[in-house]
Amino acid sequence: MAKIAKRVQKSREGIDPAKLYGLAEAVTLIKERATAKFDETIEVAMNLGVDPRHADQMVRGVVNLPNGTGRSVRVAVFARGAKADEAKAAGADVVGAEDLVEIVQGGKIDFDRCIATPDMMPLVGRLGKVLGPRGMMPNPKVGTVTMDVTGAVKASKGGAVEFRVEKAGIVHAGVGKASFDAKALEENIRAFADAVVKAKPTGAKGNYVKRVALSSTMGPGLKIDPATLTAA
Repeated sequence: MAKIAKRVQKSREGIDPAKLYGLAEAVTLIKERATAKFDETIEVAMNLGVDPRHADQMVRGVVNLPNGTGRSVRVAVFARGAKADEAKAAGADVVGAEDLVEIVQGGKIDFDRCIATPDMMPLVGRLGKVLGPRGMMPNPKVGTVTMDVTGAVKASKGGAVEFRVEKAGIVHAGVGKASFDAKALEENIRAFADAVVKAKPTGAKGNYVKRVALSSTMGPGLKIDPATLTAA
């Protein structure tokens, strides 16, 4: 435990917890402190001025990060016939219909993202209690209920990130790896922030983006000046 404490203490050196950092400086500091023995994920969290208990203040969407997420994503597709064949050709890891429903109901979920054709939703709907809490339930609003199976699979594997506001009004996501160069991370973070801003619900009043923080899996968090997220 002493080694962990020392590492954490060292990672916080030179960090001002009260300061609002510009995005470029924050990325540099976060990368420098991502010293774990694995490639740490860089995560962004945005505290929004919404109350998701109200339907007109829900924030949800999907964004394709320009430089990918840096992680391998396993994709499952619920489809039949030609669409099932299309999904396999597009690179889906798991494809099925009733058989896949039974597997998931049995507790085996060896995928990270779930896609379904519209005709499969009455069947997939039975999995709401299983997939819903994991944030995997297919939804047309984020492009995971679609006839464009090829596009959905490639987007999922190429850097598509879903986001949904939590009870406390926070949206967060992994936007890359510590091994990414600074420019790639900045582009991904700006793309994510832009998508969240564009998803501003009609019921949101006052200041929409209240606070933004950036961190790595094992590193300290830094407060970001929201104004620098849209800078050229």
